[in-house]
Amino acid sequence: MPAPCVCGCCGALRPRYKRLVDNIFPEDPEDGLVKANMEKLTFYALSAPEKLDRIGAYLSERLSRDVARHRYGYVCIAMEALDQLLMACHCQSINLFVESFLTMVRKLLEADKPNLQILGTNSFVKFANIEEDTPSYHRSYDFFVSRFSEMCHSSYEDPDIRTKIRMAGIRGLQGVVRKTVNDELQANIWDPQHMDKIVPSLLFNLQQEEITERSPSPETEKEKESPIELTERCFRELLGRAAYGNIKNAVKPVLMHLDNHSLWEGKTFAVRCFKIIMYSIQSQHSHLVIQQLLGHLDANSKNSATVRAGIVEVISEAAVIEASGSIGPTVLEVFNTLLKQLRLSVDYELTGCYESCTSAGSKVIKVHEERQLQEAVIKTIGSFASTLPTYQRSEVMLFIMGKIPVPGMYPALGSANTGFEGSRMIQIMLLKSLLQVTAGFQTTNMLTALPSSFLDPLLSFTLMEDAEIRLLVLDILISLIDRHDNQLKVLTDISVLKLKMDKCSRQDNLFMKKHSQRLYRHVFLASKEENSSQGHFQSLYALLGLICVELANEEVVVDLIRLALALQDLALTEESLPVYNRCAIHALSAAYLNLISQLTTVPTFCQHVHEVIEARQKELPFLLPEDVFVETPKIPEKLEKVEGEVLFSQAKIAETLGGSGYNSERLATPYIPQLTGVSCAGLNVSLEEQERERRRQVVERFQTAPFEEIAAHCGARVSAHAKLIYIYVPPPSPSGSVGNGHGQSRSVPVYEMKFPDLCVY
Repeated sequence: MPAPCVCGCCGALRPRYKRLVDNIFPEDPEDGLVKANMEKLTFYALSAPEKLDRIGAYLSERLSRDVARHRYGYVCIAMEALDQLLMACHCQSINLFVESFLTMVRKLLEADKPNLQILGTNSFVKFANIEEDTPSYHRSYDFFVSRFSEMCHSSYEDPDIRTKIRMAGIRGLQGVVRKTVNDELQANIWDPQHMDKIVPSLLFNLQQEEITERSPSPETEKEKESPIELTERCFRELLGRAAYGNIKNAVKPVLMHLDNHSLWEGKTFAVRCFKIIMYSIQSQHSHLVIQQLLGHLDANSKNSATVRAGIVEVISEAAVIEASGSIGPTVLEVFNTLLKQLRLSVDYELTGCYESCTSAGSKVIKVHEERQLQEAVIKTIGSFASTLPTYQRSEVMLFIMGKIPVPGMYPALGSANTGFEGSRMIQIMLLKSLLQVTAGFQTTNMLTALPSSFLDPLLSFTLMEDAEIRLLVLDILISLIDRHDNQLKVLTDISVLKLKMDKCSRQDNLFMKKHSQRLYRHVFLASKEENSSQGHFQSLYALLGLICVELANEEVVVDLIRLALALQDLALTEESLPVYNRCAIHALSAAYLNLISQLTTVPTFCQHVHEVIEARQKELPFLLPEDVFVETPKIPEKLEKVEGEVLFSQAKIAETLGGSGYNSERLATPYIPQLTGVSCAGLNVSLEEQERERRRQVVERFQTAPFEEIAAHCGARVSAHAKLIYIYVPPPSPSGSVGNGHGQSRSVPVYEMKFPDLCVY
């Protein structure tokens, strides 16, 4: 009986799968895989799938032995055979074979040789692209995530080999994501423990473009792809696969990476990262990224201004991209956070430190950095607003207006440490923000888009002592009214104007009927401010011109002419005003009347305006815009009495326009502004205060006046005759005329009216 060991040494008696495996290896490894024998092995594996796990185990055993003996040629042949078997076999037994395959890949990745690491990575990537027919319940990829992440950070001395290792690590991470992202049975690749390794590894390679330039590439076209290009492609693929619940875990490591490596201050790389994120994720999820950025901005409220400015810059860029998505419920949250940052920045600038200046270790701030931050926040507010529809812009405008501190009307936003100057600076910052929101504002119904709750407090700022605030308010009003980009055209030569004019709509007529008197009153009173400059008067002229072009009907035109003539009277009578202001008011009146005369095209009106302007050009050129609305105005030291043909005549204008159908009686009536309600913030007057004063006077009258006077006063108010007249005699129409002023209309008495049957009983 032969010894048992003899059978083991006999090749013919070895298991068939081992013989088939051995036959694929040539005597000389440089000859490569024996293809004919590989086909036999593949056919055998397909015919007997239960042997597949043994084939894998035996290949793994041979590969381990070859690695230990440094026989790297046979290692490559073994991995090639494994790759082909994986591509060919999708049977139920493949899971055990995959375990052997992954064990071999792990052994290669653990080796010190870069070529073996790259070989193992290439095999893993091929495996990652295979869709398995059977699920796996116990497979883990934790090692591969960690190892590929390490390879992404390779610091190998040879730059070419270092680049290859890093690219292999990137491809490996891409393979892990592809293999696990859609498999519910696998470990969740979106868990923080994995994302905290994958995302920083990708960003590290993406960042290398900012540090070094890519060296010349090897031969093949595939290898010419740089780590930066491959990383960006992998990063985009990762983000594109992120579902709603995974966005936070994917973005948080980006924020942490930018924090840890001080990359907010440079802005360029941070902006690039979030552009990739915003363009890669599904558009309906983009608001989640904005929310995370806002939260991160809040978390860095006490960090340096350069860091906060970098985050704000990123938010600004992301907002533009998000326009295709939906900001949704985060609209007011966005603006609330940004306005909060403005308030904090003002506090920091005025107090000079981020914490209480008495606390130990408080950081001293730099004013110019805070100013740059404030500009960045205001720019970002404008970027967000540009993505919003009109109705949401109106809500944001109201929201910002409610944040502006107004004495006696709105709470001050400045802290106790900043006082009045803090409130003033916040007023300016918020008005600048409001101006950004109103840029490009276009609506067909200004009555609903600009309610009294917005216009009343806005107009109140036109009378504040601070010249910068008044100018900002005028610019906001211009931006709101200019719906056809006519502002610059109004400010140029009237004779070559190509204004875009639409017929005044019903909504515009209602808007002017409700708000026109407030607008006129504030234009008139704003002209009286002594510290107004060239910019103020130019803005006042632009405002008057745009009201005429955008919102004018016949009644509005008449009132605007009356206002212009009232401004002329103001310049003549208010001798306490500086000489420049009086000349500027004259120039403002002349410029507007010149504009309105050419728009109405009434020959006699145009002739009168032209005659006055010619007379001024000859005698008093400093009463015209050409000499006043310039950087170096040509004005006299003292303004002598102005009279005669250099003044516009209200009587002549009423006569010339009355003959063309305008209301001559109204034109002949001087304009007198009426101060009511909350129209003047500078006087600190409110409706409540006026009502209290009226009641006090009534009580005082009844307490001190004689009985006969009280009886006469009350009797006059309850006269029966007056009541009968009120019932039976119809009152005149408010304007005194209907249509174009050609005649009076007859109102129907109450007793002659015909009512529907349902109203009669």
